Amino acid sequence: MVQTNTLALAVPALLAQGLLALRQMAVMPRYINRAYEAQAGEKGGTISVPIPSAITAAAVVPNTVGGIVPTSAIITLNNWWEASFQVNDMELQNAIAGVIPMEATEAVKALANQVDTLVLTTHNTIYGWGGSAGTTPFATDLAEYLDARRALNNQLAPPDPRYVVMNADAEANALGLRAFQDASFRGDTAGILNGEIGRKLGATWFVDQNVVTHTAGTAAGAGTTNAGFAAGVTQINLQAQGAGTILVGDVFTIAGQAQTYVADGTGTGCANVGAGGTVNFTPPLAVTIGAAITGVTLKQTHVVNIAFQRDAWALASRPFAGADPLGVGFFQSAVDPVSGLTLRLEVQRQHKRTLFSYDILYGLQMIRPAFAARIGG
Repeated sequence: MVQTNTLALAVPALLAQGLLALRQMAVMPRYINRAYEAQAGEKGGTISVPIPSAITAAAVVPNTVGGIVPTSAIITLNNWWEASFQVNDMELQNAIAGVIPMEATEAVKALANQVDTLVLTTHNTIYGWGGSAGTTPFATDLAEYLDARRALNNQLAPPDPRYVVMNADAEANALGLRAFQDASFRGDTAGILNGEIGRKLGATWFVDQNVVTHTAGTAAGAGTTNAGFAAGVTQINLQAQGAGTILVGDVFTIAGQAQTYVADGTGTGCANVGAGGTVNFTPPLAVTIGAAITGVTLKQTHVVNIAFQRDAWALASRPFAGADPLGVGFFQSAVDPVSGLTLRLEVQRQHKRTLFSYDILYGLQMIRPAFAARIGG
């Protein structure tokens, strides 16, 4: 059996290598709300995140002040992932000597990408929109970002801190724009010397290889019934016309309105618009729909680049409580000061091999969809 003091020499080096990989790969966790992860946790534990209620200003009338009704979102620590690898005795001695196995980096990259991708795939409640579905943004100008910025402002997202996350194709276009490349426009030389956009036009811009593509439904020729719908409702009935589907996460517009809506998880979308049905959506209907069939137009399949304010999401990554109560393993945990993710390394001796297993426990919730907008690509 490997001696504890021998493992004590190898584990910190492997853990440090893992933290370096987290810094390189986990982009989104750096920029979203991390204020709810102070104490140890266990899988299945929950965290309540308060969401303030809106307050309307009113003329002062004694004894008529109404109470506030804040809501909350629950983050469940239900994501527990591990990435493991084995080394033989010679490789373990090299680790003790400072030669870190490449498998350590690869194992933690897998975990980091898992966290990052989960954040990016929780886009199904984002209804704000800029850009054109199926067209990579920033080919000629920044109109797509300006549209998304306008959506954030109209949705009352706080002005700071804001970020833009985009895939490599969108970044390649953006870096070719004079607004980001020319020092006389951007105010520094980072675009030329480092190929970095950084903070411009009220947001910090970065590229993420894990940006996802939303595969939209196929609805064409859809429309509401002629019953009419009042402003503030969150469900509309569809006329039996057109063809195709509307899926949860699809963004759509209603004729005569500038607001974009998203078919949200309170319903199931519509499996066949040609047969009619209902669609549940967010935000509430902005403008009354009159007693006439009114067109519903879907945003087609698109890359989900996102402009957002940090409080759109809340992420909690916590160290484990009461790990290894029997004392049969060797554990060490550390919090990466850059990404804020908590990583644990467990070491076990197996048949003439030593098993190294990195794991991470975290929970995620999109709590303020109004603080984000898609930049379709």
